Amino acid sequence: MRQSRHARQWNGGMTKIKVEEAVGTRLAHDITEIRPGEFKGPSFRRGYKVKHQDVCRLMRLGKRHLYILDLKSNQVHEDDAVAELANALAGPGITFDPEPREGKLQLKAAYSGLLKINTEALVAFNLIPDVMCASMHDNVPVSRGQIVAGTRAIPLVIERQVLDGAVALSRERAPIFSVKAYYRKNVSLVITGNEVYEGLIEDQFEAIVKDKLAAFGASLQETVVLPDDPELIADTVRRFAAADTDMIITTGGMSVDPDDVTRHGIRRAGVDTLLP
Repeated sequence: MRQSRHARQWNGGMTKIKVEEAVGTRLAHDITEIRPGEFKGPSFRRGYKVKHQDVCRLMRLGKRHLYILDLKSNQVHEDDAVAELANALAGPGITFDPEPREGKLQLKAAYSGLLKINTEALVAFNLIPDVMCASMHDNVPVSRGQIVAGTRAIPLVIERQVLDGAVALSRERAPIFSVKAYYRKNVSLVITGNEVYEGLIEDQFEAIVKDKLAAFGASLQETVVLPDDPELIADTVRRFAAADTDMIITTGGMSVDPDDVTRHGIRRAGVDTLLP
């Protein structure tokens, strides 16, 4: 389309034109509409081709001028840029929506596990101008679909050289973001204490342990309630260790009280390191 005398070339790959002269052009960015209590979001998407019937609506949204794309070979639109950034930042176990919004994308956990972040590389990434990424902390448990980070290209149009530098850093030090899936362990539980064994009090540890294990994808294979007898405790721990058990959890009787003998039974079973 021929630009009118009212068109103005701006730095950053855009041309500013009057709304009434924008018919047939494509928008350089999303245009947000806010209707209090009803709607807030993009009314027109980036790349939308303006029609005659859109002019009045755009004016009602307060638009008197629009910006149309006029990118040079060394310029990249924010949505295209952030797609490259997200792809470079995402390692194993990380996914993201393929359709950016206003130069932003959220990184999500593809499955439940432990979030791992190359924090030094992330700091270096955020020192690059015109890009950014904010995230959760390193080494925290995450569930499938949970948002773990957000990245964006800050300006509407970013220089190709800057974008390439951010992408190169992310790939050279990859993975910056990844999720380590939980290894499904088989767990056995030893509950000790004469008061529980004799039914004087109701055990509440088993339900708590089950809930905690379920959060990590593990399963409780067997639960045994024992009296305060070091030999019985030792025999049970040895039996569990010889079976297909990845982890043995004990509850009760681990203090320094002489009546608390669980630690003695564990030691007799062959455990040579007990931390205070």
